[in-house]
Formats: sequence, C-alpha cells, structure tokens
Amino acid sequence: MSTESVSRQERKQRTRQALLNSALELLADRGFASLSLREVTKRAGIVPTAFYRHFESMDELGVALVEEAMRTLRRMIRAARDDVTSYAGLIHASVAILFEHVRAHEEHFRFLTRERYGGAGPVQQAISTELRLFASELAVDLARFDYLREWTTEDLHMMADLIVTAMLSTVVELIEARPRDAETDERIVRTARKRLRLIVLGAASWRSKP
Repeated sequence: MSTESVSRQERKQRTRQALLNSALELLADRGFASLSLREVTKRAGIVPTAFYRHFESMDELGVALVEEAMRTLRRMIRAARDDVTSYAGLIHASVAILFEHVRAHEEHFRFLTRERYGGAGPVQQAISTELRLFASELAVDLARFDYLREWTTEDLHMMADLIVTAMLSTVVELIEARPRDAETDERIVRTARKRLRLIVLGAASWRSKP
C-alpha cells in the first residue's frame, strides 16, 4: 500500500472517529433520537454530505457507538476471566475492570444506559445484541468451574444473565453517583462485589427443578 493510500485511510479513520466523538458530546444530556446529522457534522467540522462516506445513516452511527463501548469492555473482561481460576478472583477482576472502564468512558455508558431503557430502533437492538453476546461468552466460561460443569446450557445462560443484569446496575450507579468521590466509588464497588458473590454462592446450592 502506498504512503498516499495509508494517509488517506488514516484521514478517513480520524474523520469517522471525530463523528463518533461529536455525537457522544452532543448526547451528554439527551436521547439519540433527538440528534441530527447536521449537528453532528457541524461539531465534527465537516460538511453534511461527507457524513455518508463513513456511515449510511444516523442509526448506523449509533450502532457503531454501541459496539465501540461494549466490545472493548467484553474483550477486557474476557481477558480477566482467562487469568483467574476461582470465582472470587473472577468477581474481583471483573468489578475492577468494569469500574475503571466506566469511569474512563462515562459518555459511552451514559449513552448506553439511556438508550437501553429509553431508546428504540436499531440502537436499542444493538445494545440488546451486545448484552446477549456478553452473557453467552460468560456462560461458556462459567462451565469451567467444577460445581457448574453438570449444569445445562439453559441454566448457565440464566446465571450469566443474572450476572450481566447485576453489572448493569453497577454501571447505572457509577454514572449517577452523588457525590462524586472516592468514598462513593468504593461503596459502589463493594456493593457490586457483594451482588456477584450472592449470585455465585446462591447458585452453588441451587438445583434446577422440572
């Protein structure tokens, strides 16, 4: 590939990222449905017609925002699961990663939680898809633990869904935390660990009934 081609690709990627970043900034206190293409391109510093070189529609941009936030988090937590051998280690590592990632990307997660519960259309569907993938990957990893190896796939997925729901609650608490200080963050993290321990320890003695 020529230097000119590489440079063109880099410029295209920078512009695409500028559109994503601009959309996030505009979504700080509003829903995605209220966002217009013209607003986003003006904030990104490009003409409206240039938008279609990067996205086919505003919905596609919204889906890209979902994927950008969720896939990075999924990858980080999957890596953490690969490095631990006990449920206690898994809980501690997963909560730590969730906390750090949400605090580093609050705009993304404010957007995700708002659209998860109040949005509609392709963006909300993309969030649901990413959460299902998250739970499916977790269910596969849960089967590695001795006391879960005899569980059915359905039951493993049910447990994984409970864990993902608990993690979503932690995300909302971090986004809405008041006051914003270390003590509040520590309380939220401590509660998140307790929730996950409750799910895991409860599951250890639970038996599915027909």
